[in-house]
Amino acid sequence: MGQPVREYLLTLCVTVAVTYLLTGPVRKFAIAAGAMPEIRARDVHREPTPRLGGIAMFGGLCAGLLVADHLKNLNGVFELSNEPRALLSGAALIWLIGVLDDKFEIDALIKLGAQMIAAGVMVMQGLTVLWIPVPGIGTVALTQWQGNLLTVALVVITINAVNFVDGLDGLAAGMVCIAAAAFFLYAYRIWYGYGIEPAAPATLFAAILMGMCLGFLPHNMHPARIFMGDSGSMLIGLVLAAGAISITGQVDPDTMALFAGGERNATHAMLPVFIPLLLPLTIIAIPMADLVLAIVRRTWKGQSPFAADRGHLHHRLLELGHSHSRAVLIMYFWSGLIAFGAVAYSVHSASMWIVLAIALLSAVGLVLLLLPRFTPRAPRWAEFLVPPRYRHAERAAEAAAHDASGREPEPARPVTVGVSGVNGATAVGPRSRFPDRRKAESAR
Repeated sequence: MGQPVREYLLTLCVTVAVTYLLTGPVRKFAIAAGAMPEIRARDVHREPTPRLGGIAMFGGLCAGLLVADHLKNLNGVFELSNEPRALLSGAALIWLIGVLDDKFEIDALIKLGAQMIAAGVMVMQGLTVLWIPVPGIGTVALTQWQGNLLTVALVVITINAVNFVDGLDGLAAGMVCIAAAAFFLYAYRIWYGYGIEPAAPATLFAAILMGMCLGFLPHNMHPARIFMGDSGSMLIGLVLAAGAISITGQVDPDTMALFAGGERNATHAMLPVFIPLLLPLTIIAIPMADLVLAIVRRTWKGQSPFAADRGHLHHRLLELGHSHSRAVLIMYFWSGLIAFGAVAYSVHSASMWIVLAIALLSAVGLVLLLLPRFTPRAPRWAEFLVPPRYRHAERAAEAAAHDASGREPEPARPVTVGVSGVNGATAVGPRSRFPDRRKAESAR
C-alpha cells in the first residue's frame, strides 16, 4: 500500500456527510414512530426528544466502508483481511438491538446477552485478541478460548462504558470522537511509521468512527434536536473496541523491536507494543471510571448495577454549578488530555516535557473543574468592564434591574422601624408585593 492520507480523508468526509444528511430524516421518522420516551427522573433535558440517531450513524458506517472498498490504497484492507466484514456483522446486530431498545425499552440483561453475541460474531470471523504483552516477560500467546473471552469482555466493557456516559447533549459523541482521533494517530503511526500493514484496518475503523461522530454532533449539541439512543451509543462503542482488538491481534511486536538499537532504546521502542491494550483503557478512562463508580454506587445501595440514577460524573458537574455546555467541555478536556497524552508518551517516552505538560494541563483541568466554587470579584473601578456575576452585590442588583427595565432603577425608600408600611409590612417583616398601594389599585 502507499500512503493513503487522502483516501482516509475522503472516507472521513463521506462518513461525515452521510451521517449528517441522514440525521434530519431519521429525526422525522423517530417522531412519527413515537420513539420519544417520556422525561425520566434522571434525565437532564426537559422536553421529549426523539431517539434513533444510531440509524444515521449506522448509515455513515456503511457508507464509509463502501467508499474505502473502492479506493486504490484502502481496497487492500478488504482483500487481505476479513476484519471489516466482521465489524459490519457485529455492528449490524448491535445496532438492531439498539433500535428495538430505543423504541420498546428492552430489558438490560437481554441487551447484555446481545452485546456478547455481537462480540461472538466478530470473533467467529477472525476479529480477536491473539496475544497480550506483559512487561518484563514479553509477548504471551493466548489460547483460542482465552483470546475469545478477552475479546468478548473488552467489547462488552467498552460498549457499556460509552453507553453509561451518554447522559448530556453531545457528550458521548464528542468523547468518542476525541478517542477515535487519538487512536487514529497511534494506529497510523504503527502502520506507516513501522511499515506494518496489518495495522491498516484499525486505522480505517478510527477514521470512520470519527466521521460518524462528527456528522452526528451538529444535531446533538445542546440543545439537542435528536439523541443517538442505545442504537448509537452501543454502535460507536463496538467500533471503538473493534479497532483496539484489531491492532492488538495483528501487530507483531518482534517487527517493531527490530528498530531498536540498544537495551534502553529497545525498551522505548517496545513501548508502543503495550499501547494497543493500554490506549483503549486510557481513551475510555473517563467512561470507565464512571462505569465502575456507578456499579459500586448502585450495588452499595442494594440496586441493580443497570438501574438508572443521577450519580454519573456529568450529573455531578451540573451539581457543582457548571452549565450544560461547560460540563460537556470539561469532559472533552479530560478525555483529550488522557487519550492524546498516552499517544504522545508512546511516541516520545523519554521526554520529560511531555510529562510536565500533562501535569500542567491536569492542574488547569482541576481549576476549571472547581471554578464554580470560586466567585472572583472585580475591583470597583473595573466593575463596568465585567459581567454582573463578577460585581459586588449592590452593583450587580442595580445592573440587573437596569437591564430588565431598560431604565435606571428607583432608589429604595427607607422605612422607619416600627411604622407599618404597605399591607402592614415593617422594616423587619416581609416585603410588600407592590411598592405603592396606589400603583397596585391603578393596576387593577
